[in-house]
Amino acid sequence: MYVVTGGAGFIGANLVKALNDRGETDILVVDDLEQGDKFRNLADCKIADYLDKRDFLERINFGHFKKKLKAVFHEGACSDTMEHNGAYMMANNYEYSKSLLHYCQAKRLPYLYASSAAVYGAGKIFRETPECEAPLNVYGYSKWLFDEYVRRHLPKRTAQIAGFRYFNVYGPRESHKGRMASVAFHHFNQFRDSGQVKLFEGCDGFGNGEQRRDFISIEDVAKVNLFFLEHRQKSGIFNVGTGRAQTFNDVALAVVNSFRRLSAEPPVDLELLQKDGLISYIPFPEGLKGKYQSFTQADISALRRAGYKTPFLTVEEGVGRYIATLAKQHDSANLR
Repeated sequence: MYVVTGGAGFIGANLVKALNDRGETDILVVDDLEQGDKFRNLADCKIADYLDKRDFLERINFGHFKKKLKAVFHEGACSDTMEHNGAYMMANNYEYSKSLLHYCQAKRLPYLYASSAAVYGAGKIFRETPECEAPLNVYGYSKWLFDEYVRRHLPKRTAQIAGFRYFNVYGPRESHKGRMASVAFHHFNQFRDSGQVKLFEGCDGFGNGEQRRDFISIEDVAKVNLFFLEHRQKSGIFNVGTGRAQTFNDVALAVVNSFRRLSAEPPVDLELLQKDGLISYIPFPEGLKGKYQSFTQADISALRRAGYKTPFLTVEEGVGRYIATLAKQHDSANLR
């Protein structure tokens, strides 16, 4: 049996579906469904069982968990970068992760877990080394501290430990995330509802909408996870991004042109969308100043050295596929 914690969430549910696509259905999903609408992420998935996170953790900690496991994908976490409750964040993201690490090491189980590019803060070099790491918020700190804990345990590991520093992930099964959903998701909703996309004005020396992030499709994230599952001798902490920074303007343009493609209209360029007011800019929020990553670009050298050679989707490719999926889902919902 495979365990996917946070299995009803964005990345977790996509991993469940990716396992299904490989013929795997003996999957235990662990999550907290107090936010009940997350169940929709699993509606088309096949699983063997579901367990509340608190019950799962209690059984792990007290040795009452008897199922025979193959691997643990640990995606469960509080991912709200604006959450200020440090005690809550550390319990969810740090202590929970430690408990699962020790369990997996005791049972000699592969442990593949979610870290985050938030560990790099406002840095300009995104390489998996301590001198590049300086988180800006307690979310980033909780992820960084667990990575540090893992580093101390890697030399004496009894089984695979692989941590993945996800950059800006977008794709299906993220609608429950609200304001923490991807830029592509919000742009889809804005353009569908108003015929316009709104971006932040420039900051940190970048022009309007020219802040740059490493945007990665959930399709690629799932592929990386499954690659490491197949290569259990490979351990470490790895950036999971495309290695290519693209602007928020690029995302907005990809969204608009995806809509145009669905309507059999030719693509247009950014300048025309700006001129026609289809892309506009709003003041940069005061509350985000000093806490915002205006530039991220994964150094994926370590990932490539580990043997992962598959090319990553560009924003134009990945967002185009995602918008087509969202549009189809929206049309189906309107027909009910």
